[in-house]
Amino acid sequence: MNLKEQLMQDMKEAMKAKQSDRLGTIRQLRSAIKNKEIEARQELDDNGILGVISTAVKQRREAAQMYSDNGRPELAAKEDAELAVLQQYLPAQLSEAEVRDIVAAVIAETGATSMKDMGKVMPQVMAKTKGSADGKIVNQLVRELLAG
Repeated sequence: MNLKEQLMQDMKEAMKAKQSDRLGTIRQLRSAIKNKEIEARQELDDNGILGVISTAVKQRREAAQMYSDNGRPELAAKEDAELAVLQQYLPAQLSEAEVRDIVAAVIAETGATSMKDMGKVMPQVMAKTKGSADGKIVNQLVRELLAG
């Protein structure tokens, strides 16, 4: 079963179980996927859908952080609940040590030696960790390893 079918099935289950928060999040995600398909003028495969989910996860994390920083815990809690639903559709997240190993391997492959080579390293690392590592953590580790 592909991700699109999984989302449809989970949406039906959320309707039957009257889980309005989960249902709303899944509907938002399906809408974002549909918008991306219209923009691309083709149907998205699972990798494309993972990209949309990753973007939504990043948006929810940033929003929750902003709400927390500005003293709005009720809105931060809502974003965190949506984040929990979205993360169910992403592959298992890699640990920091696993990401560090991938970054080190890419640095060795590309022969990167300084921060100037970050543009060579980041796209390859992100391609290898697609959906299974947070871009902010990847960026931090690449900077750390390139700085020496």
